[in-house]
Amino acid sequence: MPQRYPRNMTGYGATPPKVAWPKQAKIAVQFVLNYEEGGENCVLHGDAASEAFLSDIPGAAQWPDQRHWNMESIYDYGARAGFWRLHNLFKRRNIPITVYGVATALARSPEQVEAMVSAKWEIASHGLKWVEHKDMPEDEERAAIAAAIKLHTEVVGTPPRGWYTGRCSENTVRLAAETGQFDYISDTYDDDLPHWMSFPDRDQLIIPYTLEANDMRFATAPGYVTGRQFGDYLCDAYDVLLAEGQAGAPKMMSIGLHCRLIGRPGKIAGLIQFLDHIKHRGGAWLATRADIAAHWARHHPSPRSTRPSAIAPIDMDRTAFVKAFGGVFEHSPWVADRAFDLELGPAHNSAIGLHNALCRVFRAASYEERLGVLTAHPDLAGKLATAKRLTDESTSEQASAGLDLLTDDEREKFTQLNQAYVEKHGFPFIIAVRDHRKSSILSAFELRVNNDTETEFSHACKQVERIARLRLMDLL
Repeated sequence: MPQRYPRNMTGYGATPPKVAWPKQAKIAVQFVLNYEEGGENCVLHGDAASEAFLSDIPGAAQWPDQRHWNMESIYDYGARAGFWRLHNLFKRRNIPITVYGVATALARSPEQVEAMVSAKWEIASHGLKWVEHKDMPEDEERAAIAAAIKLHTEVVGTPPRGWYTGRCSENTVRLAAETGQFDYISDTYDDDLPHWMSFPDRDQLIIPYTLEANDMRFATAPGYVTGRQFGDYLCDAYDVLLAEGQAGAPKMMSIGLHCRLIGRPGKIAGLIQFLDHIKHRGGAWLATRADIAAHWARHHPSPRSTRPSAIAPIDMDRTAFVKAFGGVFEHSPWVADRAFDLELGPAHNSAIGLHNALCRVFRAASYEERLGVLTAHPDLAGKLATAKRLTDESTSEQASAGLDLLTDDEREKFTQLNQAYVEKHGFPFIIAVRDHRKSSILSAFELRVNNDTETEFSHACKQVERIARLRLMDLL
């Protein structure tokens, strides 16, 4: 197989889906509480060193083979005090939230789990342990995901329907999707709306998460120092997204929280500021990630279908690709055949993207090859049309401009122009007839027949590309 580029940098592009959140909300707001306390790196947990990530210790580093008492106590604060401060705040305001629960952390915190369940919070899986996955062998990570699901189910009483690793590997999303367990996966930060990712046997709903509207910035540089800085950022983000929603393009806003960080009194003040702000401004649907997943799956179901790139859900081999797109350039399947060898990816699953790839091949071809494409085109309203020997595409295109309903005088005029044009330039007159009616086609014909051949060759090639674009729009 030729090289394929897996990253999807196109997304919804200029045409996002028409989103209608419940209750005519203009923005879906989703709070995540990461519960990691007791699941972090610690020699007590069988790890090789202590934790060094996301704490109030400046410049923290792992201590190999040692307990880091200060680090442990900061994580303990999250479980002992920060969690309950947040629990009381969200429960008092009747705000639904999603917990990203590390399975081993949940197992060590039965009272907190009971409080989450009693508050009817969604508890999604945050992995088996709060450790790096980037260097895990694939089989080891697959086993860790399975173990996380099993332990989570035992501790919570129900299996997790959402997944977020955080410290993930390049395999994490695929491995989590392969389980078929999850209504959504959140190990991406690539959009303001949910979207679907395709895998060989299924499409997986992705609900992107955030690392910027996230209290982790209290523990990283550059970051927040005061709660008000965090609150101001959240308020600004909310106002921009609210305005977009009011203009007809509703989005989603995720806010990431950690018990040991936002659970501190000076920091939680920024969260309270934000909660007051959205209550005052209005327009929000406060939801769990499970709520958003259910809404999206119902109103924007998986678009699973055959797509041109080989990393698509139903992979196209060369034969299928050329069969599907070999006629886009008239009687010139070599264009599609060569395009198959380009670095195709999700960006080429649209008419725009695939047209770009096919045109690259056409533009890079020799003069003789491009001339061959031009001469493969039929005359307008010529003998092939009369004999009904045009391709289906050409027949439809000529009919769209009324060229199948010519008067005798019009047919005679086209015949004369066709003959004069070919005699002068060596290839037929080419125009994207779907952009015209027969009167404007005749006007262009009469004008262009007098051009020099170099100019007309350039015109004809551009028209071939335009015809290809229109045909791809029909196909895709």
